[in-house]
Amino acid sequence: MHLANPIPAEEIAAQVALALAEDLGAGDLTAALIPADARSEATVICREEAVLCGCDWFNAVFAQLDTAIRIDWLLADGDRIEPNQLLCTLSGPSRALLSGERTALNFLQTLSGTATLASHYVQAVAGSGVRVLDTRKTIPGLRRAQKYAVRCGGGHNHRVGLYDGILIKENHIAAAGSIATAVAQARASAPAGVPIEVEVENLDEVGQALEAGADILLLDNMSPRLLREAVAINHGRAKLEASGGITLHNIGDIAATGVDYISVGAITKQLHAIDLSLRFDH
Repeated sequence: MHLANPIPAEEIAAQVALALAEDLGAGDLTAALIPADARSEATVICREEAVLCGCDWFNAVFAQLDTAIRIDWLLADGDRIEPNQLLCTLSGPSRALLSGERTALNFLQTLSGTATLASHYVQAVAGSGVRVLDTRKTIPGLRRAQKYAVRCGGGHNHRVGLYDGILIKENHIAAAGSIATAVAQARASAPAGVPIEVEVENLDEVGQALEAGADILLLDNMSPRLLREAVAINHGRAKLEASGGITLHNIGDIAATGVDYISVGAITKQLHAIDLSLRFDH
């Protein structure tokens, strides 16, 4: 699955610039040992099964260091990778290749790790019709990048931030006084087309949220039995999202309850960075 990257190049460039500044500081002391006119060729190998994501960040690292570096990709974001598969070849000034290696791989292994974990959750509910969603539990500064990675893995995005969706949670309800009041206030102020979602923790709150006219109910930490009861009570009136304590071991049982969505914070916060290797050709 090839997926076009919707994130503007200038946003990626800004993220890369911060990462390079963090790593290089006043300059790469070790790379300075290499003659300035030296040139090298290198390859990037993936050591495990994965889903690729992050090519644009990888490219941007070397573009900022030296525009003479050439990168030729054999795969694209969203492609599945086999162990020991060649991902790309690089050629250009040796110093710049050495200085950019770690930062470029950091982006690639982190975003590929996110895409890979998302794909595992998606595969675990295959055929159920349930959509696997991400959350806002992301690496600071890389939220949109990680949410793009989730899509590369076949998942779907929940709201990007607090600005593009309304999710009334326990503390919002406490501050407003009741579910009904919170939903009414949200309905009065919400931009057109923005759904109202309410977090509920028991079947009584399910009834309150439905009576208040919520568009989506977030069923928090409910057992499969309670989820099935919530689905029956809902009777198709609102979309239902299961959340809380979701793992690869239980997501199949949760999908079988009849909910529409399952949100999984682990996809973006408990990812395993993919094992990648950049090696110079001798």
